[in-house]
Amino acid sequence: MIIRKLFKFENAHIVRNCTSNRCKNSIHGHSYKVEVLFESNYLDNGQMVYDFGLMKGVIKDIIDSFDHATTFWKNDDMEYIEFIKKFSQRWVCLPVNPSAEQYSRVIFLMVERILKQTRMKNGEEGIEVHSIIVHETDTGYAQCFKKDAHNKNMGLINLKEIEFSEQIKREWRDPKMWDKLLRGEIFENPQIV
Repeated sequence: MIIRKLFKFENAHIVRNCTSNRCKNSIHGHSYKVEVLFESNYLDNGQMVYDFGLMKGVIKDIIDSFDHATTFWKNDDMEYIEFIKKFSQRWVCLPVNPSAEQYSRVIFLMVERILKQTRMKNGEEGIEVHSIIVHETDTGYAQCFKKDAHNKNMGLINLKEIEFSEQIKREWRDPKMWDKLLRGEIFENPQIV
């Protein structure tokens, strides 16, 4: 069975080296929609694959990191990067160009890591990320599956190379969330009452 949770964020970027002059030469923004799809052959004690309410914690915080932020590629022009860091409190540095395709791969890897490091407490079993869909516009989206997220032909993504601004970290429920995720610490789902 597959379940889907929708998230939204507003973000600005430049996609270097693409075909469109508007996209590769001008900072521009999009109203992104992100679909997180989980799959499992099991249901938990509440007869759910995974309670949607559980996705409002670490997963929501990590996706919300991109909201009202500027995302840039770590290999972009250093003058541009310094400009963004100087004039924006909310920015994300990625090891890949911030295209819809790469956003879907980055978010897949983040959510996959969160899921693997979450201690389930209500009989959840066999849950995996089915795919991540990133809608850049109403008419265009990229969908990432596991084989895409880990595909070296598309460029390997090392989560340790992703950097969030201090302002973004301060806005998380746990400002050390990203460091804990990278260290492999366990996230606890709420205890069932």
